[in-house]
Amino acid sequence: MAKYEFIDSYVAADSAVVPITDRCRWLEVSTSGFYHWKSRPQSATAIRRDILAQHIRVFFDLSHGTYGYRRIHADLRAAGIECSPELVRSIMRDEDLAPCQPRPFRVTTASDPNSEPVVPDLLVRDFSADRPGIKFVGDITYIHTWQGFVYLATVIDCYSRKVVGWSIADHMRTELVAAALTNAALTTLIEPGAIFHSDRGSVYASRAYRASVSSLGMRSSMGRTGVCLLTG
Repeated sequence: MAKYEFIDSYVAADSAVVPITDRCRWLEVSTSGFYHWKSRPQSATAIRRDILAQHIRVFFDLSHGTYGYRRIHADLRAAGIECSPELVRSIMRDEDLAPCQPRPFRVTTASDPNSEPVVPDLLVRDFSADRPGIKFVGDITYIHTWQGFVYLATVIDCYSRKVVGWSIADHMRTELVAAALTNAALTTLIEPGAIFHSDRGSVYASRAYRASVSSLGMRSSMGRTGVCLLTG
């Protein structure tokens, strides 16, 4: 069976160059046996496999070629199509449906150092605090949803390492981080002269945001881009 399938897979491509009789002789099968195998009606198992392959390709294409066999199998089950994960894996291998791994989406908000006044680094990587309300750090992350990306801004108290303020939106403008800071001011103690530290992202470096920090009696502090995270 496997030898016949191998011969058949190359018949359409170059049978004029290498006759089928020669292929059968090389693989030590009879030419009549090959033609008899080829003329047989397709088995019920083969028919089911072909139909399943069509469904798999539909879900694979809907995922833009990113789903592996486990996620394809989950979609098939959700659609009421019964099959095993290993069968899906086998068919995807036969159909050459290899999932690609898209590059991770990264938020890049570095500010132009020539467009804004330089803000000093008041923490110098010292994220420890002996009491609450004197050192805060903030950052932005993204969340991938079925309807696109949403952005989450957080404010963390260095003393407790707790998120004391947050904001979520479908944009990454200054209002996002300003809302997180306002939320923190409403829910936690902020001592006069407290430090708010961030990286040099454009929203944190904006004059509007630094004005929000000042309005709460806080001092702005910035480290290098992407290194404002807590350590230890």
